[in-house]
Amino acid sequence: MPKPSLEVLYEDNHLLVVNKPPGLATQGVVEGVSSVITLAKEYLKHKYNKPGNVYLGVVSRLDSTVGGLLVLARTSKAADRLTKQFQTGSVEKVYWALVAQLPHPPAGELSHWLLKNDRQRRMEVVPPRTRSAQHARLSYRTLGKEKLGTLLEIHLLTGRKHQIRLQLSAIDCPILGDHKYGSRQPFAENSIALHCVRLALDHPTTQERKEFSCPPPPNWKLLKTHR
Repeated sequence: MPKPSLEVLYEDNHLLVVNKPPGLATQGVVEGVSSVITLAKEYLKHKYNKPGNVYLGVVSRLDSTVGGLLVLARTSKAADRLTKQFQTGSVEKVYWALVAQLPHPPAGELSHWLLKNDRQRRMEVVPPRTRSAQHARLSYRTLGKEKLGTLLEIHLLTGRKHQIRLQLSAIDCPILGDHKYGSRQPFAENSIALHCVRLALDHPTTQERKEFSCPPPPNWKLLKTHR
């Protein structure tokens, strides 16, 4: 079975920005199975002829079924500074999602409290301030009707596990292919219709604001150009 490819969108001595394909875990896989980290390290080893171990810090993650922009740190100092940006919410994170039906209202902000259900290996919406629950917030707007479904743009205001997937499901708009959170419609194998299309952050050493963008793959069959 051929290894999945990893598209590098930007790199310097401190950052590596890739387009993560759906179906590929960010990290934490068993030995011999590819992940973003293993492929990115192989890329750096080959490009710079590094015989030893290559440092790469994971500062944010995408679920294995989700594609799009993923930032990795090439130094421990960069990893520390980028992690703090993600934790404080100074990183702008924008996603696109295809859902089966138009949300009501077509634009708005969602606020829920989420708690992990270890037995069912999923997140759940629980009453506010439930013990161990985390507050999750996002804003969304409808971009239009597409061939496969309604296209939404989501701005993450917090970064919780499965947040977009669960919050959209909570308003009866599960993401296409996301059977864990209520979708009854199939999508591409090993993926759901959720893609990180834009990230903006402060460079960890120059403090320059950097913005990266990455459109969804062709299997989304988008009919229009959205900005």
